[in-house]
Amino acid sequence: MKSTQKRSPKKQNHVVSSAVIHRLPRYFRYLRMLMREGKTRVSSGELSELMNVTASQIRQDLNCFGGFGQQGYGYNVSFLYAKICELLGVGAGFSAIVVGAGDLGRAISRSDMFEKRGVDVISLFDVDKALIGRTINGVAIRDMADLESFCRDNRVDMAVLTVPKAKSEEVAARLAACGVRSIWNFTGNELSSLDIPVENVHLGDSLMILEYRLNQADEETERRTLS
Repeated sequence: MKSTQKRSPKKQNHVVSSAVIHRLPRYFRYLRMLMREGKTRVSSGELSELMNVTASQIRQDLNCFGGFGQQGYGYNVSFLYAKICELLGVGAGFSAIVVGAGDLGRAISRSDMFEKRGVDVISLFDVDKALIGRTINGVAIRDMADLESFCRDNRVDMAVLTVPKAKSEEVAARLAACGVRSIWNFTGNELSSLDIPVENVHLGDSLMILEYRLNQADEETERRTLS
């Protein structure tokens, strides 16, 4: 059945930069950590030390959404956390499907990151007959042939895309055409021509950045040895 849940996201009167938006999840994580430690208030300076971001940048980021702080007091941790959750849509009742139930798709589906951020995974899809009918965390793997009918009958806010790279454009177009509202793309192919939000995740890029840092550390060690 289609979801009838109403959502009323806060609209901004100005464009917020991509850099600020990409820092919001870090505020979410660090504020949640402070709450677990029983911290009730925090200054921009304290947040700066935790996050390795300047206090000035933190104030600028939060001022994009109204500030949320008081001069001489700082920020109420639970209040700021609630506001960041509201901005990020945490707990807004978003639903997701995983398209591609191979090793990566199944691993992502088993993660608790969806539950912790208020996202409900309602189905997985694959073409492999050996996988269709199985369940992951109590969620059924369905035939890709049923994708359009499922999306017509259920509100799908995001699709986690883990299909082979060669199929990514075709499947992404199907998802957009059947009303899926956004795509979290793990295929390694940069999807940029769709009219819906896409977050491209390149695991290989992250791995190579780590390799670069290791390589630089090895070169520095070698230079010190020779000097």
